[in-house]
Amino acid sequence: MSVPPRRPVILQVLPALDAGGVERGTIEMVEAITRAGGTALVASAEGRLVPKVAYYGGRHIPLNLGDKSPYAILRNASRLKSVIASENVSLVHARSRAPAWAARLATRAKQTRFVTTWHGVHSESFPGKKKYNSVLASGDRVIAISQFIGDRLLRDYDVGPDRLRVIPRGADTRQFDPELVRGDRIQMLIDAWDIAEDAPVILMPGRLTEWKGQTLLLDALALMMREGLTTRNRVCVFVGSAPDRSEFPEELKERVKTLGLSEQIRFGGHCADMPAALALSELVVIPSLKPEPFGRVVVEAQAMARPVIVAAHGAAMETVTHGDTGILFPPGDAGALAEMIAATLEASAEDRAGMGWRARENVLMHYTTEAMQAATLAVYDELLGTSLSKSKEFTSDSQPDFSLIG
Repeated sequence: MSVPPRRPVILQVLPALDAGGVERGTIEMVEAITRAGGTALVASAEGRLVPKVAYYGGRHIPLNLGDKSPYAILRNASRLKSVIASENVSLVHARSRAPAWAARLATRAKQTRFVTTWHGVHSESFPGKKKYNSVLASGDRVIAISQFIGDRLLRDYDVGPDRLRVIPRGADTRQFDPELVRGDRIQMLIDAWDIAEDAPVILMPGRLTEWKGQTLLLDALALMMREGLTTRNRVCVFVGSAPDRSEFPEELKERVKTLGLSEQIRFGGHCADMPAALALSELVVIPSLKPEPFGRVVVEAQAMARPVIVAAHGAAMETVTHGDTGILFPPGDAGALAEMIAATLEASAEDRAGMGWRARENVLMHYTTEAMQAATLAVYDELLGTSLSKSKEFTSDSQPDFSLIG
């Protein structure tokens, strides 16, 4: 294997650069690689985050890597081999299965280092699915985004400690800091969502899909109303967009009417200012019906010093300590969720603030974007013999402000 260049070239591959945890992690590593003195390339289809690649000093290579057909994977492997050769790529980092299969073939042909990150739960619901998933366990180093995912890789995919690296995702505390959110930003959301000045806001951030648990939260709110569990008026805002052609948003709106919750519910859609949305809220609910592989919105809410109520499975068991840095409830239990929401709303402002600030301290210690970036650069260093994670440029305090772009 050839000696790595002084300025290593890191190529990240994924299906597209739209909104999501995979995409955000990619952009965060573009910023880290370039700041550490490397060259950051991203190969994917187009998407609304493409401009951020150039903003942070990287370069986007348009390639449609999301097609899962064997023919497309072979075609994309050939294209990636050409990119690796022409750009003198030192290491390829794959974050999704179809791009990873193409990248695995290309890196083997070019004897290039290969890193994978396992971002999702990835079920094994039909024959051959485990084999398809296994490419994300085949890297020279395999990054798990939580211990929950790491345990599964060790148990089900034989990824041993020699290759496995658990690197949690994090909140960008340069954005998610309650001291930095101005009142005018919060007021803009109050006006846009038509919220009374004295109404406590329950925020549920998450894509509008069935498994995220919006229906469960509606059931809990209806139960609170029927049983008079709290006397405080409240508004619940669902923040997040839906997949294309999904009928779920309309189903949710019909359920809101059926349950008699029309006065209490707002659908905020995509929100470009999540720090302000979280600052507006009195508590944040993440009632996912399936285990979250990490759950970045949990630590972002905690970074904003907000109490969180989270379903007790998946990586939430790592990021939330019940009764201290948040509240856990049995997954799928609308009654328990209703009781915990009511108890949190009825608690004193001092108790809610105390939980929020303890949660923020825990995030600052364990779950920041900077910690994720440094640990990932260290993985690159292991394989390339470089010192990206220790470079003066990366470890200095002069860092770009992620809040400058939406």
